[in-house]
Amino acid sequence: MMCPSPSPGETSEAHDRAPVIVSTPGSFARSVLDERHPALIERVRRATPYPPEQQRALDALVEEITKGAIERLDDGEPGAGRWQDEPYYGQRWTDVPFLWAESFFYRKLLAALRHFTPGPWQGIDPFAPFKSAELTNSKVDEELSALDRLPELPVVEQDLTLLLSSLWGNRADLGFQLSAGAEGLGERVTGLVVDDSPALWETLDAHDPGKVCLVADNAGPELLPDLVLADHLLTTRRAASVVLHLKPYPYYVSDATTTDVLACLDRMTGASGRAAETGERLRQAVSAGRLILRTHPFSCAPHPYALMPADLREDFASATLTVMKGDLNYRRLVGDRHWPATTPFAEVVAYFPGPVAALRTLKSDVVTGLAPRTVEELDAGAETWRTSGTHALIQARV
Repeated sequence: MMCPSPSPGETSEAHDRAPVIVSTPGSFARSVLDERHPALIERVRRATPYPPEQQRALDALVEEITKGAIERLDDGEPGAGRWQDEPYYGQRWTDVPFLWAESFFYRKLLAALRHFTPGPWQGIDPFAPFKSAELTNSKVDEELSALDRLPELPVVEQDLTLLLSSLWGNRADLGFQLSAGAEGLGERVTGLVVDDSPALWETLDAHDPGKVCLVADNAGPELLPDLVLADHLLTTRRAASVVLHLKPYPYYVSDATTTDVLACLDRMTGASGRAAETGERLRQAVSAGRLILRTHPFSCAPHPYALMPADLREDFASATLTVMKGDLNYRRLVGDRHWPATTPFAEVVAYFPGPVAALRTLKSDVVTGLAPRTVEELDAGAETWRTSGTHALIQARV
């Protein structure tokens, strides 16, 4: 089984200490490729009445990911040139870096559904039925109504409440539910394994209001608390502007696009009380250029942020703080590698061009920055603490 050579921007020392995660038998990564991806294709197929051409393409994709080798995108596929120089074609899906295999699977799924091809199916989000069901769920009303109690809290407690709400919001994203089974997600142990939140707030409070980059993860019920957090940063003048980084097209089942942001704003303004007020402020912030919705092709690239292009690097460098939300962004931030869990977070993100924080529930194997005793206690307990979503972290390198 091959492991790739270090990419530019990744040191050979890192490669020696922390091999790239591939889908070895019995691993979490293998379960995603063997179980989650075929299941997702069937979910997509059931959710939308795609015509015969797309149905045949889905059949071919299932055959490829379960029995075949990685095939290139067709030459006529819009945007195929961006994937032309990738090195893994002809290999088995399970033998290449997990991050790359996951990313290319979603790109091939969109190609099979003719998402980018001019015609009646261009631009249709195959995950929209799932996102809509999540956002219109009656539980969302309860969560939005809880905002009415927020002014009763001291500002310090408001800070903590909204940060934790944004952090834990991604426990139940749709991709994770595919692995949870019919019994659902079960009870959650709301335990932080790292909490650098004081450093996060100190960084924001130590500067005049500037730009904060918030790199979104999932849509729906997770994006709502992210937007509320953005509003809080603006109204408390921790930020003069918030740049919300979104995916330029549907990706990883639940990942947030501009369309998803607009749906969330409609959901909030259609509610009552403080939720409606917050939604209206956010709409005005977009119109005034204080909440900036931004997309970049690299957001859907199969590579770590260490390889980010110059314009994205400049964007993050000019921010008072960049906040990375969710599991995928964390994997791309630190590198999707088998790091020793005690490897310092600041060490592996030293390349990042400005202050950076991660809000992440643990739902994949990679993790850094844990205290040795914490690792011992976790290893002595549930074997799946790295992937079950029962633990979370707030890490900052400021």
